[in-house]
Amino acid sequence: QVQLVESGGGLVQPGGSLRLSCAAPTTIFAITTMGWYRQAPGKERELVATITEGGSTNYADTVKGRFTISRDNGKNTVDLQMNSVKPEDTAVYYCNAARILPRLDYWGQGTQVTVSS
Repeated sequence: QVQLVESGGGLVQPGGSLRLSCAAPTTIFAITTMGWYRQAPGKERELVATITEGGSTNYADTVKGRFTISRDNGKNTVDLQMNSVKPEDTAVYYCNAARILPRLDYWGQGTQVTVSS
């Protein structure tokens, strides 16, 4: 059973910053695109940002310019730096490791992020 372990969620005020981190097993981290997704109450899970093994990034329009995804290939971690957060960023954030061929798709347990004053 592959485990992705997330950390860093919590309560943050609007306009503040928060950093999420996800650790993955070495064998998985090296061959997968890592990503962060989120799910707000009553809504479907949506992509936040992804980063490939080579470092190419992709962001949802709603977080561009505010969030930054990065990966540390030495520590097998992927981070999401969240700046200028808004109440609508409130959600459970999930770490994902995925690859098309062979098909791989792993999820973390989720970490709650609440943006409120």
